[in-house]
Amino acid sequence: MKLIIGLGNPGSKYNGSRHNIGFDAIDEILTRHQLEMTEQKFRSDYTIWHRNGERVLLMKPFTFMNLSGEALLPTMSYYGIDIDDILVIHDDLDLDPGRVRFRKKGSSGGQNGVKSIIDMLGTNEFKRAKIGIGRPQGGWKVVDHVLARFTAEDRILVDEAVDQTVDAIEAWLDGKDFQHVMSEYNK
Repeated sequence: MKLIIGLGNPGSKYNGSRHNIGFDAIDEILTRHQLEMTEQKFRSDYTIWHRNGERVLLMKPFTFMNLSGEALLPTMSYYGIDIDDILVIHDDLDLDPGRVRFRKKGSSGGQNGVKSIIDMLGTNEFKRAKIGIGRPQGGWKVVDHVLARFTAEDRILVDEAVDQTVDAIEAWLDGKDFQHVMSEYNK
């Protein structure tokens, strides 16, 4: 079983915000495959998707971003999911809008949801899909930037990045080695 967790903040006031790009990617998977979230457990909404004979748990925590690990760890434990089989989708300030980076491990890069997961798992060695949201401009504070919505121009770039991210996830789920996914889809 694989687990794909999109990071974001719960509540309609955060819909479409930069920080919720992980939720946007999960929503794109749900839309493409005519799925819906069917369960609420372990402080998250989730569904189990059957793809090519494998079960894939798609997850959106309803903890706030900074507590994402508190939803992930019990879910992994309950379903017996190995750390090699998880993928975390999150926003990245250091990537321009529209850029995507897949990684097998690394620091949190200041992303508090990823920091929470690292703290709860006790390791930084897990797969990630990082979607660029860019740095704040014009004196904005980081917190205001990540909680704001994208400009119309950036939204177009980010929607393309979400599509690319989901394409890459599908390739991984279809058996492509994650190293090859990184080589092919990092842009």
